[in-house]
Amino acid sequence: MINLDQYIRDIPDFPKKGVVYKDISPMLQSPEAMRFAVKTFIEKLKGEKIDKVIGVESRGFFFATLLAEKLDAGFIPIRKPGKLPYKTHTEAYELEYGTDSLEIHQDAIKKGEKVLVHDDVLATGGTALAACNLVEKLGGEIVQCNFLVEISFLKGREKLKNYPIESLLKY
Repeated sequence: MINLDQYIRDIPDFPKKGVVYKDISPMLQSPEAMRFAVKTFIEKLKGEKIDKVIGVESRGFFFATLLAEKLDAGFIPIRKPGKLPYKTHTEAYELEYGTDSLEIHQDAIKKGEKVLVHDDVLATGGTALAACNLVEKLGGEIVQCNFLVEISFLKGREKLKNYPIESLLKY
């Protein structure tokens, strides 16, 4: 068993004063930690069938692609506006230090497909909720939202109360 907490680095005042950024870069530098995280995520899915794995830009891409490969599922990037080349749907959201929006290709998910939504950090929940809204707009069924890190005091879990949530680390 690996203590994943040792692979998370705190960066104070990033991206703005008062925010403590949870940096997963040390985890990405460790093949053992990455394997352990992926294995743990898979175990928390309890054998669920997954058709597509959503990775939220940009740090969500790292583990979402690994999970997609292990689950024999497709990978779908959800990106910031203007980054996807095909027709998209857009969803605005609030985050702990401002507002933004996300986009998904209009043909990324077929009606009824089982979807796993992954991002690196669950903070206020705005980003993850926007991703879930995009999945559901396309007719996908969310099986689980999972995160490497959950910052509990920001109460993002409350915004995602309609979905199963798994986090490997909670602060």
